[in-house]
Amino acid sequence: MTKNSGLTLEIYKRIDALLEQPQSPGNLNMLLRLLAKWRSAVVQNTLIKRDGIRVISGVFEGMEFIEKSSEGCHVPKLIGCYEQPLQPYIEAAIKKAHPVVINIGCAEGYYAVGLARRMPNAKIYAYDIDANGRETCANLAEKNGVSDQVVIGELFTPADFSEFENQNALVICDIEGAEKAMLDPVAAPALKTMDIIVECHEEFVPGITNLLKERFKQSHDIAHITDIGHRQIENPKWLETLGHMDQLIASWEWRGGPTPWLALTQKKPNRQGKN
Repeated sequence: MTKNSGLTLEIYKRIDALLEQPQSPGNLNMLLRLLAKWRSAVVQNTLIKRDGIRVISGVFEGMEFIEKSSEGCHVPKLIGCYEQPLQPYIEAAIKKAHPVVINIGCAEGYYAVGLARRMPNAKIYAYDIDANGRETCANLAEKNGVSDQVVIGELFTPADFSEFENQNALVICDIEGAEKAMLDPVAAPALKTMDIIVECHEEFVPGITNLLKERFKQSHDIAHITDIGHRQIENPKWLETLGHMDQLIASWEWRGGPTPWLALTQKKPNRQGKN
């Protein structure tokens, strides 16, 4: 049995189930996504066999990673092109040298551990409600020698922001639509003192991007980052030998709909009064 045999059998079963249903564009789309995810796993195994599990490029280049993400895509993280349109804003946040980073929805720790490596003087508070994500994040932190920087927690609530008020904190938030309740400066006034990078899940909460802009327009400068899926990949070079479909799948992040980001930078006090 090959490494992909279990996955292949599972895909066949799901395809058979779809083919038994009435034909529809929705089912065809689901079928295409299933096959693309299967092919992504094939590319993933090839990448790991050739280049190992160290991040090849991007803002977290050199980080020792894992063989499989706790959720979502994996190959773009290893290549280093994951969420590429956001990377200049991550770099800018790193240069600001926040002493505290609050990562809500840390999953396996790609950002929590990556930022700990790039920000050796920062304390990273990484939260996730998924036990597997928390365990993987802890193991990843140990693997990269930053366990002393990364504090892992479970549920984070808006009330918890008060513990970090006026600490020049950076918030990284990716919580599948729950950002509507989490990032509310009325419920959590401490957010007005923090820089925030948030993924907006328009697919789950239509209008969330504009809602968050409205909430923070008085206290923050706002950058709206969109993503149409294009990626620039310099490494690994062997990807150039693959067909275009595999090249596209290697950088595909499995997104089912629009997920823009907002980078919210706290305005200086003398600027807030002018709004």
